[in-house]
Amino acid sequence: MRTVRRLLYRDILVAVAFVTLAFMSLFFFISFVEELERLRRGAPAWHAALLAALELPTHLYDVFPIMVLIGSVFTLARLAQTSEFTILRTGGLGPGRALGLLSLLATGFAAFTFVVGDWLVPLADQQAERARASWSGGVVQRAGGAWLKDKLVDAEGQGRWFTVNVQGASLDGRVKGVRLFEFDAQGRLVQRWLAAEGRVTGDGEWQLQKVERTHWPTAGSIKSEVQADQLSALTWRSNLSLGVVNAALLKASNMSTLELFRYTRHLAQQEQAAQRYEIQFWRKALYPFACFVMAALALPFAYLHARNGGISARVFGGIMLGISFVLLDYLTGHLGTLQNWTPWVVALAPSLLYLGISMSAFAWLVRYR
Repeated sequence: MRTVRRLLYRDILVAVAFVTLAFMSLFFFISFVEELERLRRGAPAWHAALLAALELPTHLYDVFPIMVLIGSVFTLARLAQTSEFTILRTGGLGPGRALGLLSLLATGFAAFTFVVGDWLVPLADQQAERARASWSGGVVQRAGGAWLKDKLVDAEGQGRWFTVNVQGASLDGRVKGVRLFEFDAQGRLVQRWLAAEGRVTGDGEWQLQKVERTHWPTAGSIKSEVQADQLSALTWRSNLSLGVVNAALLKASNMSTLELFRYTRHLAQQEQAAQRYEIQFWRKALYPFACFVMAALALPFAYLHARNGGISARVFGGIMLGISFVLLDYLTGHLGTLQNWTPWVVALAPSLLYLGISMSAFAWLVRYR
């Protein structure tokens, strides 16, 4: 069994590595051509090459389960075509053992996918954002900025509600274009602070500079006019830490599982819509499970006879299966957000569907072929 394991694992690993290298080269070329548009604004070519290279971990994470499927299908189809898999079956490699061997290998692929998605992708994305920020004044900006909510309780037990809009932020805590609105318990606007720039610390202290403050009179107040003044500096203590601000500005797909979990908790505590981020969290947490599904989808190809099609036809079929799985995964994610479906069901449904299809095909081939 050790020899069989070594044969299968070596061939599958080599095939997956080769397919991954080919696809990453293609993705790098496409990204490099897209980033070359920056040259029209005077950016050198190595900027485009660096940004294209930093996008590779995201591409690798997105398509690695498909690479596992293609590599596994190619290896198992080749073994079936040369009758090597038939010899292995007559030598004692039953369906259960074959499924167990592929499941063990899929565990390693799943661990690799988790490491890439939770460590390498956020790290590369941060480096890309840092590079873009250094070439555009040091601050990462997003269209419309990021909107955040916070609730503070004063010493008298009175609640104060704040809405914050940040146009741009850097990973070291600098913020730009801050608009801060304070509301009372009845939802009336009390204060508005406009700050050109500032800094956010890890514990939620906002140190704002060049602040324009506007104060509206409250109900029962003696003064009825609106007060406006200019402040050189202002410190605001809140529950919005630097991590929350960066999470709001980052794309949800490039956040780690822990960051997504913390951000969804923050949104839930502030009574904000968190459905999209909850779905993304569960998809991120369950995505490595797709490697098991892809390995299970590849196994039935080993039980097809050579006369049923060559290796190229089976590899093409594997590619179509992988693409359909990715499309269904994205489709259920968008439908779940629109229809407010249960997040973990939305994330798990495509994998369970394709796992059921693969196990049904596997059982039928083992029994009747």
